[in-house]
Amino acid sequence: MLDFIYYPVSGILWVWHKIFGAIPFLGPDSGVTWALSVVFLVFTLRAVLYKPFVKQVRTTRQMQELQPQIKALQKKYSGDRQRQAVEMQKLQKEHGFNPIMGCLPVLAQAPVFIGLFHVLRSFNRTGTGFGQLGMSVEANANTPNYFFSVEDVQSFLSARLFGAPISAWITMPKEQLDAFAAYGPIPTVLNIAVVAVPLMVIASIATHFNSRASVGRQSPEAAANPQSAIMNKLALWVFPLGVLVGGPFLPIAILLYWVSNNIWTYGQQHIVFRRIDQEEEEKKQAAIARRADNAPKPGARPDLTKKKKSATATDGSSSDPEIIAGDVSDQPSGDGSASKPKPGARPQSNRGKSPKRKRR
Repeated sequence: MLDFIYYPVSGILWVWHKIFGAIPFLGPDSGVTWALSVVFLVFTLRAVLYKPFVKQVRTTRQMQELQPQIKALQKKYSGDRQRQAVEMQKLQKEHGFNPIMGCLPVLAQAPVFIGLFHVLRSFNRTGTGFGQLGMSVEANANTPNYFFSVEDVQSFLSARLFGAPISAWITMPKEQLDAFAAYGPIPTVLNIAVVAVPLMVIASIATHFNSRASVGRQSPEAAANPQSAIMNKLALWVFPLGVLVGGPFLPIAILLYWVSNNIWTYGQQHIVFRRIDQEEEEKKQAAIARRADNAPKPGARPDLTKKKKSATATDGSSSDPEIIAGDVSDQPSGDGSASKPKPGARPQSNRGKSPKRKRR
């Protein structure tokens, strides 16, 4: 049903296995070769999702900056959910961001995690639990696994990473462990735990520190939000603890996936955050430089011409100097006497006023 996920995941894993298997001192049957194939499957996925991750960081920052406006809209239209949604969409469109982009990297990784888990379990289908086919050891070793041929399946069964198959997990039933007998010694729980437990601890610690880096970059307003506070506690403590609790039920390859994914995330976060901080600092410095260029130089008189013109335009009066002079000439002088008319001109002392009748 999910072959559209299983085939691409197994195809990328197959390509990396062929690449590392061609290295002389490794070979296709080495546990290190299979482990590196899983790690570079993760790196391939994360490289494809690099741009969406950057968009996610920018979207998260924009949403934090717009929190005051979002709260204002929620308060203003608290009684009208439909109008509130419309205004929120307008705000998002105005600032050019989409909240879905903030979830895209996580949503894209989930199918890969499921696909890798299924493909790894399909190398050993001797179990009878959920998703298992209950095959015999011989039938399992001679059945292809998506992109992997029968030879590849047998190579996987014979591979060991410090004595443990990378598809094994600590709580693996004994009948499934027996499937590795024809291709090497049967692994014990101790063999698997020696490899799995350190990976569980590293994955848990890495998850905590990645969450701490993300929480540390939240604005005070966003961190004070009750929903954000709950999610922060989950990310800092519950999710890392979940790796420790669920680790015994996960194959070693999935734990490798978890560790390599967190290592990539840790490095990528610091690179992207540093780049975004640098861009914002450059914008801030450019704004300061523009203000400095527009400010008057020390010792120079401020140019008031622009201010006078703008004030005149605001009053609605004319900026033509001749008209202004004509208007001023019609006004009484400062000593109380009227301005003298030109020679030969008729006096117009009552210009614009209706003559008053004399009282008898």
